[in-house]
Amino acid sequence: MIPTPRKIAIVTGASSGIGAATVGHLAAAGFHVVGGARRVDRISAVTDPVGGTALALDVTDPASIETFLANSRQLAEERQLAIHLLVNNAGGALGLDRVESARDDQWETMYRTNVLGTMRMSRPLLPDLIASGDGHIINIGSIAGFETYPGGAGYTAAKHGQRAVTRTLRLELLGQPVRVTEIAPGLVETEFSVVRFEGDTERAQGVYAGMEPLLAEDIAECIAWAASRPAHVNIDEIVVRPRDQAAATLVHRRPVG
Repeated sequence: MIPTPRKIAIVTGASSGIGAATVGHLAAAGFHVVGGARRVDRISAVTDPVGGTALALDVTDPASIETFLANSRQLAEERQLAIHLLVNNAGGALGLDRVESARDDQWETMYRTNVLGTMRMSRPLLPDLIASGDGHIINIGSIAGFETYPGGAGYTAAKHGQRAVTRTLRLELLGQPVRVTEIAPGLVETEFSVVRFEGDTERAQGVYAGMEPLLAEDIAECIAWAASRPAHVNIDEIVVRPRDQAAATLVHRRPVG
């Protein structure tokens, strides 16, 4: 049974994967969840069963963000609730090219989504989170935010950048009633690799071959746990990897077939 909402949580990239799983876990924790993503029909399929709200959102488009936030604030006013939590989950990787063959468009998209998207969502919501008296920003980073690997320069650079934003926010918000948390997953089996390899499902499946990756639900549980700690407790970061992974490129694999 979903409890009566006490607070509003905003989750970006909520149409699938970690974002979709997070919607359910936060609703179970007592939040009214506003899910944002480009695919509104898919968000509705996630938010409707738990009494949440689906709104169109493209974190790379300032106009889309402005409309999304206006609608979120209107919802908060109508329900007499405050926006307490922002989960910056929208992100992702594109390609696995070495720097010598890097594509500008892929690098620019990764930076706009992972770094600028985090800033453009957090910046306008800071006054709301502070005014709530118990605000919280949870950024979904990656072990790519503190590790590097061949072919991953574009993505690791973006995630290093996002991690720097998260850690800086924690410093800048000291003394304000806002917590800041980073969740840094290792290998999680979602649409992540399918997107990274531009729809090549066979190549995407190869990423997880012979090992047991994390699931979106595993990360959503971490998010909900961090968000439900008492207001005076700030979980700075959670690094979570599958048992079969010790580093970005060090994975134990069993024979397949």
